Amino acid sequence: MRDSLQPTPAAPSRSGWALFVLVFLPFALGHFLSSLMRTVNATLAPQLVAALALTPGQLGLLTSAFFLAFALVQLPVGIALDRWGPARLQLPMLLLAGVGALAFAGGQSFTQLLVARALIGLGLGGCFMSAVKAISTWIAPARLPSVQGYLIAVGGLGAAAATLPVRLALHYMDWRGLFLWLAAAAALTGVLIRALAPPQPHAGGGRKPALLEAMAAVYRHPAFRETAALVLIPHTVFFGIQGLWISRWLGDVAGYSEAAVGYLLYLGMAAVIFGAIAVGMVTEWAGRRGVRPISVAAAGVSLFVLVQLGFVFNWRPSYQLLSVLFTLVGTVTGIEYAIVAQSLPGALSGRAATCLNLLIFLGAFAVQAGFGIMVGCWRPDLLGHYPAQAYQAAFLVLVLLQLPGLWWFARRRTRNPVEWASHPTSL
Repeated sequence: MRDSLQPTPAAPSRSGWALFVLVFLPFALGHFLSSLMRTVNATLAPQLVAALALTPGQLGLLTSAFFLAFALVQLPVGIALDRWGPARLQLPMLLLAGVGALAFAGGQSFTQLLVARALIGLGLGGCFMSAVKAISTWIAPARLPSVQGYLIAVGGLGAAAATLPVRLALHYMDWRGLFLWLAAAAALTGVLIRALAPPQPHAGGGRKPALLEAMAAVYRHPAFRETAALVLIPHTVFFGIQGLWISRWLGDVAGYSEAAVGYLLYLGMAAVIFGAIAVGMVTEWAGRRGVRPISVAAAGVSLFVLVQLGFVFNWRPSYQLLSVLFTLVGTVTGIEYAIVAQSLPGALSGRAATCLNLLIFLGAFAVQAGFGIMVGCWRPDLLGHYPAQAYQAAFLVLVLLQLPGLWWFARRRTRNPVEWASHPTSL
């Protein structure tokens, strides 16, 4: 990976080791923590339900509050990233996340935990985009897919830490004590980033576009629109389901114990690590052979939809394999960050990435909360488990939402093959 860490021409020259230690590691640590706190409710769901007597709709809303708050802060984060750079932004935001974790640890009602969860989402809203901005600034463009794959893999490590390691930690403390430790980790990570990360290099004397002008330029760009049309909804499904409902499905439909669910979640997060690295490597390999990243994305999204059909048809031969495949194949959706970063002007890179994040996390909020509302339309059994039909119906709706993007991609490619081949800057 260090060989990939070569600075862009606009950035002062630094060695691969310096970029690894000063740029990649501190920002990757922030993304690790963000992924851990985003997905930890999947492991803590039984404890939270027992403590507060939550319905599926309330559990989905509580967990998805992270996504909504995360989404709402994206545009201000994008402006701040382009103006002040990621190194200066992360300390106050991670301190805010620490305050939210402290409030979650002390919350006594659903409303208090909902507000605290939203504060955590607000504070962690800059972690991934700060890392993307820093990497896009300091790393050579040709290496962005692989390095961003490593970054997503670190996020997978964070999500993996939210499974078996969290379950082990719960032998020594309750979920409130866990959030006290997470609050301290957020504050320390912010201090580390501020101390180590180099400042953003000056972008030149050109005029900075106004907010609305910049947003309009991002949304009008062909690469942004076409990438979002194909990958955005699958990405929201991946985040929304992987962060909560896979664990509930394993308990309610597959009938696994909490320990078995924790183990399968851990395997799934390990699959995210492998999948993220593999997607970056495959994308670079395909690019050397003239295959565009959007084509790699289309193939991956098609496989992802096929995996979801396994949930729709309640594929019994291997529930375990199905849950792991969902997270393994779903990592391909992260490729849209690399496509957008490579396609838009550098002056808009921070706002472009956060525009994408805004849409992704608003969608993830809708998926996670809406899935819970749909499941809640059925009655649970005496043990509180919801029937397979509830999950089948919810997954069917998600599949139907993803099919138009694949159809539009295939239609455009077959109807305009010459245009597709002659516009490399589009996608």
